[in-house]
Amino acid sequence: MKTKRENRQSVDRMVNMEAKLKAVLVSLFLSSLLFSLVSSATTDGLFRIGLKKMKLDQNDQLAARLESKEGESLRASIRKYFRHGNLGDSQDTDIVGLKNYMDAQYFGEIGIGTPPQTFTVIFDTGSSNLWVPSSKCYFSVPCYFHSKYKSSQSSTYRKNGKSADIHYGTGAISGFFSEDNVKVGDLVVKNQEFIEATREPSVTFLVAKFDGILGLGFQEISVGNAVPVWYNMVKQGLVKEPVFSFWLNRKTDDDEGGELVFGGVDPDHFKGEHTYVPVTQKGYWQFDMGEVLIDGETTGYCAGGCAAIADSGTSLLAGPTAVVAMINHAIGATGVVSQECKTVVAQYGETIMDLLLSEASPQKICSQIGLCTFDGTRGVGMGIESVVDEKNGDKSSGVHDAGCSACEMAVVWMQSQLRQNQTKERILEYVNELCDRLPSPMGESAVDCLQLSSMPNVSLTIGGKVFDLSANEYVLKVGEGAAAQCISGFIAMDVPPPRGPLWILGDVFMGRYHTVFDYGNMRVGFAEAA
Repeated sequence: MKTKRENRQSVDRMVNMEAKLKAVLVSLFLSSLLFSLVSSATTDGLFRIGLKKMKLDQNDQLAARLESKEGESLRASIRKYFRHGNLGDSQDTDIVGLKNYMDAQYFGEIGIGTPPQTFTVIFDTGSSNLWVPSSKCYFSVPCYFHSKYKSSQSSTYRKNGKSADIHYGTGAISGFFSEDNVKVGDLVVKNQEFIEATREPSVTFLVAKFDGILGLGFQEISVGNAVPVWYNMVKQGLVKEPVFSFWLNRKTDDDEGGELVFGGVDPDHFKGEHTYVPVTQKGYWQFDMGEVLIDGETTGYCAGGCAAIADSGTSLLAGPTAVVAMINHAIGATGVVSQECKTVVAQYGETIMDLLLSEASPQKICSQIGLCTFDGTRGVGMGIESVVDEKNGDKSSGVHDAGCSACEMAVVWMQSQLRQNQTKERILEYVNELCDRLPSPMGESAVDCLQLSSMPNVSLTIGGKVFDLSANEYVLKVGEGAAAQCISGFIAMDVPPPRGPLWILGDVFMGRYHTVFDYGNMRVGFAEAA
């Protein structure tokens, strides 16, 4: 006979066993449920990369301007970085050289190595190489602010060592090639050639929200003829279809940036059907585009046809100066620098004039009113005082932040007018006239944020279909609240024949229209984004 104590212990053991059994069954149920959920997410054969969205701010714009050599116009920057593609065709302009990655707003995460080292990259259809900062980047300041690839920590690293150099519109990155596994979402691309960057442009990549670039263009424009990541995805049988597609979320209040889908198209990302056009020249995702319309009226410039590329690595929509000037005139756009200059004159013009009349030291006026700091000889911008000219090591002249520069110019202009005994009203009018004539270093144009509802639609004709853009879609807001600026999404860029006239359809367009890059059929498709 068992004692009461033994019976109680036996019951306790049975209860414990029952509890454990329940826990195991619940665990198995949850595991099976989780497995079914994960499986259901991939049964369509699509692999999704969530994209993060960055808001542009004044610091980004300032950094982009500082990288523009001594305040040259965008066209001068473009001419400087024209170079030939890997095909050896002297007429093949490398559009990568036109890029200003300060404008890029969408990026996602990848892993390189085993175990994977995480990097944030821009998925860029306008270039073809993968690069990230290297642990061997010792003398480039931006590398210290971003994740760096450490080959010694990867069991799948393979040494290459071939040197690499990529020029962009705002600088260059250089380094050497290496090989390793690259994890993109749930896909692992084996033995992928990529660039370990040991040098990056000082300001552009210092303030960038991303570590590197993953190019999704064609091998024809790949530096070092490296096989692009996308090519290896297809070659290694990692995707169901040789297609990838972009959905960019342009709703400013949403945290979700969008989604890049490998292996096909997600029907939830678009409405209606896609309009497809064939790729006309491999390198970029280039196709033929028809007429450009402003408020339904033809501009006439592309009546004989223009070329265009779909470029996820550019935020703006770039086109020939002649047409962009017509568009910006129609929407009331003015140069950003002109607007900043006028703002300074409106807020501080009379104060500057009063200080000059009181015989204050002209060199100290802008620091006295708080727009500059005084370095002993002149006012300098409070954000970034100077940059170094790489060629001679000297401090470059006249590179300050916008408010300080505008103030210093206003002082000089007012001094000249005071010497001529002009009236206060005439002096302020004269200074504003000079503000109007200031070029914008990066070519941007500002619009009145309060006038968006009265601005016309701008439309592009692709594949015989008209694709409309409203003001809310082609205007970018920079900054927040009362300090916010509205920037025209159209920027002038002249690419000569035979590659041009060329339009670069960046995120301004791709945000409005879901874009399919059909590698198997060599075509690009656009449909209204959902």
